[in-house]
This record gives sequence, C-alpha cells and structure tokens, in this order.
Amino acid sequence: MLEDIPKRWEVLSGQNKWKGLLDPLDSDLRRYLIHYGEMAQVGYDAFNWDRKSEYCGDCYYPKSQIHARTGYLKANPFRYNVTKYIYATASIKLPLCFIVRSLSKKASRVQTNWMGYIAVATDEGKAMLGRRDIVVAWRGTLQPYEWANDFDFPLESGVKVFPVTDSKHVPRIGSGWLDVYTASDAMSPYDTSSAREQVQAELKRLLEVYKNEEVSITFTGHSLGGVMSTLAAADLVHSRKNKIEAGLQSKQVPITVFAFGCPRIGDQDFKRTVNSHKDLNILRIVNVPDVAPNYPLFLYAEVGEVLQINTLNSTYLKRSLNWRNYHNLEIYLHGIAGMQDKSGVFRLEIGRDVSLVNKGLDALKDKYLVPSTWRCLANSGMVQMDDGTWKLDVHRYEDDDDDDDDESTNK
Repeated sequence: MLEDIPKRWEVLSGQNKWKGLLDPLDSDLRRYLIHYGEMAQVGYDAFNWDRKSEYCGDCYYPKSQIHARTGYLKANPFRYNVTKYIYATASIKLPLCFIVRSLSKKASRVQTNWMGYIAVATDEGKAMLGRRDIVVAWRGTLQPYEWANDFDFPLESGVKVFPVTDSKHVPRIGSGWLDVYTASDAMSPYDTSSAREQVQAELKRLLEVYKNEEVSITFTGHSLGGVMSTLAAADLVHSRKNKIEAGLQSKQVPITVFAFGCPRIGDQDFKRTVNSHKDLNILRIVNVPDVAPNYPLFLYAEVGEVLQINTLNSTYLKRSLNWRNYHNLEIYLHGIAGMQDKSGVFRLEIGRDVSLVNKGLDALKDKYLVPSTWRCLANSGMVQMDDGTWKLDVHRYEDDDDDDDDESTNK
C-alpha cells in the first residue's frame, strides 16, 4: 500500500540489502521499483533520437515541463521538481547507440548528448516518500546494439575516479563507460565540465539546501543509464561526498541504485571496491531472456543484489526473437508489475497500463487492440510554416535556464 512506503523507505531502499523482499516480490517494493523505473523512462521519452533533426541528442522539453510532457505526472503521487539537466560527451569514438550525432550541418552539439536529469522531491512528494529524496535519472540507449562489437570495451584503470591504496587491486572499468562519465568538452555550451562533475556539483548544492532534513539520494537508469547510475553512486560514496555537515553534526546520506537491464561495468577489483562500501545499496533488475546484463562476456564482474524477472511468463506479450522485446524498459516495468516469485506465476498486481508495452515496440498481443510503436511526436516533428511548407522543428524552446537554481518550486 502507498501509505506504507513512507514508513518503510529505508528498507525498500536497501538498508538490509533487500533480504526477504525479492522472492516473493514485496508489494511495496514492486511499486517502489516501478516508480524509479518510470523516472528513468522519462529519459527515453524526452530524448531526441532523430538524426535528421538539427537538435538530435538534446532533450525535447525544458526542466519545468519534462515530467508533464512525458506523462509522468498523471495519477502519480510521487512529485519531484527537476533542478538540473545532465550532458555527456565522448573523447573516444563510441557507437551511435551511446552518443547520437545529428546528420545536420547546423548541429551545435556534435559530440554532446543530453544524458538525464536530477530532481528533488517536492513537499508533497516528501510526504509520500518519507524523506526528501534526490533522484539522479540517467537515460539509456534506444538504438540497436551489435552486442559483440558495441560492448567490446577494453578494461581501463579507474584509479582517477576510484583511488585505492593497494596498487595490486586497482579497479578497471570498461573504457567506453568511463569515457561517457568523465569526458568533457571545453567547446560545448552545455557541458564544459564532465557528466561526473555536473552531477557531483548539483548534489553538493542540494545537500546544502536540505542539510537540516532527512535526505536520500537515489540513482536510477536502464541499460547505459544503469551503468552511469552505478558509476556515479559508487564514485559519490568512494569520495565521501554523500555527507551532510549540519552544525557540529555530520551524517551519511543513504545512496541507492536501481539499475534495470544493466550490462557489466568493471572487473573483480571494481566489484571489490564497490562491495567495500556498506552504505551503498545496488539492486540490479534482470530479465531472464535479456542478453544485455550478460555482456561483456569476459573479464567483467557483476555488482550489487539481483532481482530476477522473466517476461516470458507474461500472458500479455507475444513471443519474439527480437532482443529489444526483452531489453526494453517498459517491458521490464511490465515484468515487475506482474512477477510473483521464482515459480514463474505472472499476475498483474497493480494497475499498470499494459498499453505502455507497445509505446516503442510491437510486443503486446493483438487481442488487446493497442497499436505498435504508438508514441511519437505530432506529425513526427514536422511543423507547417506560414508559407504552407513543412519543416522538421523539434527545438526545445526554453522557459527556464539550465543553470538556474530554482528552489522556489519545492512547495
């Protein structure tokens, strides 16, 4: 029940590493996971993937509108205000499924992509969540992967992010992951600093604003977003930047990661580094037929606790050989909504609309009469000009400043 979440939020956020909550799946945790998964889904729904657009790689909506324009707000009691957009770049050549580039010669951010957002619970949201929750939501990847090639990253020393005293156990991380997280571009008008620096600066600001309240930080993401969530959370704890200094008192802010369909990130020494931080709680949600969490195949190790779902047990979905039908985030959220336990019983426990499955796929059985891939911009982003001609125009018209620290909307 929703009214129990404020009382149980610490347990639901992994205080006891989710012992006794995963099999069978706890009803409050089910709703909790869907909530954070939906916050990650906003990143997909708001991202401009169209390479024909001059603004490919950007977000469609300003911070003040992103939750409303993506449908997150309706019938949702968990209210947040978005305070910061995250941008990332790459210093090495990465597959298009990670950093998307516009085909337009006018494009201003050739190597820069919008990667997600930071949001803080409003007073209304705080009442429903039991504390002032700060969410870092990372977008994932939508373009098709070529698994053998796109995840074939050489392992690279992560010592600059995770300094360690034992030189024999330096954590190594996939070079592609590390690059998206740490690369910066001095010429970019949006991220002259790295994604890492942007996130840490905004979290520092918010922890100062809410230092006299009970606060949590929750990282959420799917696929690449799960990787970024894990790296950023582990980095924050490893560098001890999850502390609040209030007067003479110092307290640790609990850090939780919900990583959906997340590939492997680093080696055994990275796992050892992550596991050394007992106040870092990571839950990976893995769909049995999804191959992504099993890559890269060699030299990598998995971190965190695991909730295993299996959407093959859903009576609502078509059987498919298309890997996207098992990796898609909406498929994951459908699986969480119906999973009972490891016995394979599937029964929708909460009123999550099954039509969401077909938002970007043709995965729902035809008898439910929901068109496939139904979510798109009006006229695919084409706008009629005054002279009667049509033009692709999906620019994000700003009504707020990306660097504006607006604290007045937490009411």
